[in-house]
Amino acid sequence: MTLRVLLADDQAMVRTGFRLILERVPGVEVVGEAGDGRRAVQLAQELRPDVTLMDIRMPVLDGLDATRQLAGPDVEDPLRVLVVTTFDLDELVHEALCAGACGFLLKDAGPGLLVEAVHAAANGEALVSPSITTRLLAHFTASPARRNARRADPPLSQRELEVTQAIARGRTNAEITEQLMISLSTVKTHLASVQRKIAARNRTEIAVWAWESGLVR
Repeated sequence: MTLRVLLADDQAMVRTGFRLILERVPGVEVVGEAGDGRRAVQLAQELRPDVTLMDIRMPVLDGLDATRQLAGPDVEDPLRVLVVTTFDLDELVHEALCAGACGFLLKDAGPGLLVEAVHAAANGEALVSPSITTRLLAHFTASPARRNARRADPPLSQRELEVTQAIARGRTNAEITEQLMISLSTVKTHLASVQRKIAARNRTEIAVWAWESGLVR
């Protein structure tokens, strides 16, 4: 099946660059472009792309509000939004993740990581660039006020806790199976259970919750 992507960025040059990279990949189609957040929301709701690449800082409606409208907690049928930013420690990235974004990517990440990020987002793998994402979450959950804001004590089993901590450190499912010596299906079962217990919709929300709850340092 064709993986359909929407590009939302106020810089035409950036959109053109992303389009050139993505359309060289078999099975990937760029279905639309938006130069501001409001247009991005309109196109995304109309076209229902598999992944929307969303810039943070855009006119009319910023990427944070656009992400919330497309993937926020109150959205009945959320879309997958991958936040794209110039800044690897942009405070708005953390807010975008909390607003429902499934991950984020730096604009200078390179063609290979861009393609990997789009496929990962489409497949529900939220932590696209583990080292960057882990550093970002650690940075923005460092204060006691932030940590205590979402501290909770759900009845996670020991194995669920280990899987949660691995997700928070940016591990993929395959890496978790090797690290914990369990099957892929078991990892997925634990992830589904954790999502249900902490009311998370994807693995990014699990990672954010783990950092803010102090389960990882």
